[in-house]
Amino acid sequence: MTIKTILVDDEKLAIQGLQIRLEKFDDIEIVDTCRNGREAIRKIKTLKPDLVFLDIQMPGFDGFSVVQGIMEIEPPLFIFVTAYSEHAVRAFEAEAIDYLVKPVEEDRLADAIDRVRKRLLEKRGGAELEKLKNVLSEVAPDAMANMDDSEEPASADRYEKLINVKDRGQIFRVDVDTIERIDAAGDYMCIYTADNSLILRETMKDLEKRLDPRYFQRVHRSTIVNLSQVREVKPHTNGECFLVLGSGAQVKVSRSYRDVVARFVH
Repeated sequence: MTIKTILVDDEKLAIQGLQIRLEKFDDIEIVDTCRNGREAIRKIKTLKPDLVFLDIQMPGFDGFSVVQGIMEIEPPLFIFVTAYSEHAVRAFEAEAIDYLVKPVEEDRLADAIDRVRKRLLEKRGGAELEKLKNVLSEVAPDAMANMDDSEEPASADRYEKLINVKDRGQIFRVDVDTIERIDAAGDYMCIYTADNSLILRETMKDLEKRLDPRYFQRVHRSTIVNLSQVREVKPHTNGECFLVLGSGAQVKVSRSYRDVVARFVH
């Protein structure tokens, strides 16, 4: 899979530096570079890239104006690159897949490219599924109707609504909707609700399979958060942020999982 990429920055040295760093990624194809926002909008509409590295502060049209300027087409994925970390929340509001602070660290760039690959695979997989459904609706409408009828109940029924937790000699039945977060400690999970905490002997991997991913997402290697319990997002250094939950507890989103924020900050 080749990722067609455009670089946008009003500083020539910044573009050159990013080009050098991107040479190590065999699947990144830089199709053009732009030095201002107006040029970027034209090139994005013409070349239809998969990915755009976009500076935020530029003369005239800034990075956010570029995003607004291409809304009538299917937008590419955006990675904002800037010297100022205070724009992090606005970047996620613009549904950026990542936010890199200059000078760009190699490991952060690698993490961002990994997220781009995963997102493009999901996007292209979804497009192929839609094509298949369109074909089925034409050649086998009855089979397609049966598929549509069976998909949603199976999906809804596969996730737990209540979790039994044996803790301190008692068995508690925990409504998953009341869970705020889950922290891992080896083979034990600490389940937090607004007014209680319980210990469950189970691996993070197994517990994840029991929870609906529309609501429960990892924000750290050892932390799962119920996204419906998030009340506020606080920006932190280097584009990182904290999630403030209903109880007032704060959970840091690690750099590897920041794309999760974009799912509900918009």
